Amino acid sequence: MTGGLRQGLTSYGDDDFSLFLRKAFIKAMGYSDDALARPIVGITNTYSDFNPCHGNVPALIEAVKRGVMLAGAMPMVFPTISIHESFAYPTSMFLRNLMAMDTEEMIRALPVDSVVLIGGCDKTTPAQVMAMASADKPAIVLPVGPMLVGHFRGEVLGACTDCRRLWGEFRGGRISEADIEVANERLVPSVGTCGVMGTASTIACMVEALGIALPGSASIPATHADRVRIAEATGKRAAEMTKGGPKPSEILTRDAFRNAIVMLQAIGGSTNGVVHLSAIAGRTTSPIALEDFDEIGRKTPVLVDLKPTGEHYMEHFHQAGGVPRLMQELKDLLALGAKHVMGGTLGDAIKKFEDVPGQTVIRPRANPLRKEGGIAILRGNLAPRGAVIKQGAASSKLMQHEGRAVVFDSVADMTKRIDDPALDVTEDDILVMRNAGPIGAPGMPEAGYLPIPKKLAQKGIKDMVRMSDARMSGTAFGTIVLHIAPEAASGGPLALVKNGDRIRLDVNARRIDLLVDDAELKKRRAAWQAPPVPEVAQRGYARLYREHVQQADEGCDFDFLARSGPASS
Repeated sequence: MTGGLRQGLTSYGDDDFSLFLRKAFIKAMGYSDDALARPIVGITNTYSDFNPCHGNVPALIEAVKRGVMLAGAMPMVFPTISIHESFAYPTSMFLRNLMAMDTEEMIRALPVDSVVLIGGCDKTTPAQVMAMASADKPAIVLPVGPMLVGHFRGEVLGACTDCRRLWGEFRGGRISEADIEVANERLVPSVGTCGVMGTASTIACMVEALGIALPGSASIPATHADRVRIAEATGKRAAEMTKGGPKPSEILTRDAFRNAIVMLQAIGGSTNGVVHLSAIAGRTTSPIALEDFDEIGRKTPVLVDLKPTGEHYMEHFHQAGGVPRLMQELKDLLALGAKHVMGGTLGDAIKKFEDVPGQTVIRPRANPLRKEGGIAILRGNLAPRGAVIKQGAASSKLMQHEGRAVVFDSVADMTKRIDDPALDVTEDDILVMRNAGPIGAPGMPEAGYLPIPKKLAQKGIKDMVRMSDARMSGTAFGTIVLHIAPEAASGGPLALVKNGDRIRLDVNARRIDLLVDDAELKKRRAAWQAPPVPEVAQRGYARLYREHVQQADEGCDFDFLARSGPASS
């Protein structure tokens, strides 16, 4: 089998002519025959003026190219979709599968022998790893790295946990409009992904645990020289991989996914990690179940003291030794024999680590931040296919709670009524929002972080039980039940909840139950009607999405992209 420019020839009915034509056009770029005879390393360009998280991508591309050429291969950069959380309508999650399709098809279509996937913002890296799992060409991930911390009134700040905290203080009348505007300029002081253990940092750490990125690559700040150096090293390794891999199918095994779950739980990571890892595993021969997250979480302590679960920031995690150092505390929980993109095993890859004396960001096993992992999986008559709660960022007093439901029928309904002084709500109630799932919103927005009603926020209430079929940013905090499946728009039990119903949450028992008898629920179900299909979802990508997106427990991938193929009707 041929590689380099000779592979994947365009179909003209004459392979020799196809190669002749390809070389003729590429020589317009000034390449020599010597350069064109080398193995080719593809490099994804996810830079965009709308993506400040990826603001350092041009510099990283140049460093990767340098590493590739130092190793004797030929670097070729190609663009893919770029997604940023704050610039994607209606949601970034709506576009994740589109980016995964784009990246997969570009890897298949272009004559590349290996690929460097540069990404960082929340849905970018998951989309890329989904793509590499399906395309199954040798590939390595290069995270863009977290931003630096900001400062305001002598306080250290990190987007976006402190964005939410300060906005809550502003809503409660404890910060002036002038002060919130100053804070707005301090929260994001550099390019890079969010500086807390939000979704981007969570996925970067999980990618290291999966064995598809270089050791230490998750935590180096985006602006540091080390970030450029690890980009060069990534390019060098990608060039070496053109001569024998390994392929993603050799790395993304059951052991690798279990390692990633251990990492997710130990870092107090984002609930989005559950959705994305489920989607990635669904592209392989080793799918995972929600029970895997819970079973591993009960054995895995939270050891990383970072916001929103703890106190520090990604910059400090890096200074403490990052993922390789953390893995030294987790060795008994990890499958150290899992294959690694470096060519050996995970155990081989983490032999070199920095042991920083006196650091307090990475806790020892004897002194965990929490004895159990940061995420728990709930079941019950309200979530027969499961729901997720970030117990590490929840209020301990609300972990067992029964309250009256205050129901919002959509994100728009919640936005319209949440601050209405006439809203019948107390701090003991449970805020319920529905029709915000994969189909219902569409795109499962990060709207699960329902704000505290203003009249309660002004009384100093900072947390109450909230639940929905939506997602929540990894930077958010509170006693919030998410990803309720099946979602309301597909007829899940969440669609049947009425104002005033009693709901019981018991995190220790892993239960979430609607306290309404079966006969009444049967009556409500008979009367339920599916929401009408909006006009925008009757054509194009929106129609494809609506008709084929899976539920949250399966990762919200498209059924025809998952390894098992379309679901049976």
